[in-house]
Amino acid sequence: MQNSLFDEPASPDAKPARKSSRDIVPVTVDPEWIVLAAALPAHLRLGTSSWNYPGWDGLVWDGEYSDTNLSRYGLTAYCKHPLMRTVSIDRSFYRPLNVAQFAQHASQVGPDFRFVVKAPSLITDALVRDESGRGMRTNAHFLNAEEAVQMFVEPALEGLGHKLGALVFQISPLPGAWLAQMPKLIDRLHNLLRAIPDLKHSAPDGVVAVEVRDPQWLTPQFVNALRDTGATYCMGLHAKMPHITEQLPILRALWPGPLVCRWNLNPVHGAFGYEDARDAYEPYDKMIDPDLETRAALVRVIAGTASAGQNVFVTLSNKAEGSAPLSVLELARALQRNSAQN
Repeated sequence: MQNSLFDEPASPDAKPARKSSRDIVPVTVDPEWIVLAAALPAHLRLGTSSWNYPGWDGLVWDGEYSDTNLSRYGLTAYCKHPLMRTVSIDRSFYRPLNVAQFAQHASQVGPDFRFVVKAPSLITDALVRDESGRGMRTNAHFLNAEEAVQMFVEPALEGLGHKLGALVFQISPLPGAWLAQMPKLIDRLHNLLRAIPDLKHSAPDGVVAVEVRDPQWLTPQFVNALRDTGATYCMGLHAKMPHITEQLPILRALWPGPLVCRWNLNPVHGAFGYEDARDAYEPYDKMIDPDLETRAALVRVIAGTASAGQNVFVTLSNKAEGSAPLSVLELARALQRNSAQN
């Protein structure tokens, strides 16, 4: 109905205007999502890598919003999706966040929600890079224990409190010459992990996890560094890393313990295929490349960990299969089928 006699009739092909309100409207919940969520263990949390995607209209939001507004205010709507009980704060990788920024995120979600947070690249990348990602010089802050605590751990812990799930140190690919220095680098990582204060008092579910992008890290010395400090291995599903089944020995060596997993990139795009995946999958509103093999293997790992009463945090990227919310849905369906069969 027109609001005025002087309104022009809307074109049938016209797109709705982008919404600019802080009040992001959540999508109407599908009854299936409620059933699937109820069937998942309480200590299993699924979610996505970041959340500021306008293309998720109809999947997470009800309406078209700018990525800026979604970044600032979208979590309130995101956490109303029954299957979204965690999210990865990825922007902290590019620039450290302060206590107030973390607290703002925490204020938008309920008490049962948990965050996975990436450490700044200033700590986890051996190189200082230009805007294109090309390494320019050695990073003097790489794996600096004192700076990691002050710049990342303490602000996240204070700002998120009990809503902190996992602090993830994703160590970027190393320069080729550095791969021959793994014992020395693992010692430096070990010292960093030792410096991190106990999270349990403020964040009972909190865990420190290390994700790597070079398989040369995956040695007994690496496992010992994690075990000695109470940290865990973040299983990164990425084409630069071995298949999920080849990463499981690390988790078995740390057992019992929680599972932190980040499903990052579909292997069809190769080790350096982020841009290709982005171009192929935007606006991230449909499943493009279902990775049934990885999903099936991940279901087995999740089920085995959760059935033992351990916490599980799994976040999925749009670049894993085309649409992170749809990947979460398919993973939940696969977990339900697995439970029914067992």
